[in-house]
Amino acid sequence: MCNLYSNTTAQEAMRQLFKVAPGNDLLGNAEPLTAIWPKYQGHVVRLNPDGVNELVSLSWGFRTTNTSKKTGKTLQPSAWNNARDDKLLTSGLWKGSFQERRCLIPATSFCEAKGRNPATYHWFGLTGDEPRPAFAFAGLWTVSHFEGPDGKEECACYTMITTRSNELVKPIHPDRMPAMLAPKDYAQWMNGTASEAHELLRPYPADAMQVLKSGETEKSDAV
Repeated sequence: MCNLYSNTTAQEAMRQLFKVAPGNDLLGNAEPLTAIWPKYQGHVVRLNPDGVNELVSLSWGFRTTNTSKKTGKTLQPSAWNNARDDKLLTSGLWKGSFQERRCLIPATSFCEAKGRNPATYHWFGLTGDEPRPAFAFAGLWTVSHFEGPDGKEECACYTMITTRSNELVKPIHPDRMPAMLAPKDYAQWMNGTASEAHELLRPYPADAMQVLKSGETEKSDAV
């Protein structure tokens, strides 16, 4: 389960990597994001109504109504920041978005924790000529409608898909890791059928990844 990642890719580099025309870049003056948490804003590439890639800022985590079991009072909404690849075709929370609203989540690293009291935090990224090569997670987006403490609310948001861990991540998180996509697969993920998209959800090759920083006992920004 991933609860923290970074995206420090320059805005122009994102446009080039994800084939976004300047007029479809809706980020404004985007700053590097060294630590993106659930319910925070992140950069997302999605299809606009004309079927063309656009860059937008959305909130991380599909929202649902959250009610106290003890008092029945409506609390702050739950944020579902990870979607399992084996639940996409059956879960009511994910199914519609997987079929109709897939997206790419630009990133340069992600963090996984191991143990408790204290946990140790490990940052992962790609190998390459650059210090922090850009890549993309497979994602979904939606506009969540829910009840909040002050009544009905809505939120434009996204979630990150997880798959089985590869050999690099497995010692830290033995079960799951974010589903990462190679550039050659971006178009299939965005424009393919649900079946074609699902074929891409597999562990990223471990030999193409590296541990960027590890051993921290407190959550911190990526290096």
